[in-house]
Amino acid sequence: MTSVLIIEDNEMNRDMLTRRLERKGFTVTSAVDGPSGIAAAREHLPDIILMDVALGDMDGWEATRAIKADESTAHIPVIALTAHALESDRKKSIEAGCNDFETKPVDINRLIEKINLHAC
Repeated sequence: MTSVLIIEDNEMNRDMLTRRLERKGFTVTSAVDGPSGIAAAREHLPDIILMDVALGDMDGWEATRAIKADESTAHIPVIALTAHALESDRKKSIEAGCNDFETKPVDINRLIEKINLHAC
């Protein structure tokens, strides 16, 4: 069973994604901001991380760089989630260490394909 860590500050988005992924058989944990997401990645070592890029004080790109800089979590694939479909956001996500990019609102079937493609 694939374990997913969702790092998302919007409670409604976090709950919706959690419910939809759990219904598809994924094990889901979540964090509400960058620092708690980094800690959760170290604690749970999920198969994949879904990273909101607009997280507040520490954005998702900064949190991704911290996860990728830590040898205990560097191997975990990260999919950036953003409401902005701009090519510059996609490029910034890849430069920060994200393995893929998905726009909101999330197309759950496309997201699951990406999870299955990238998960450890």
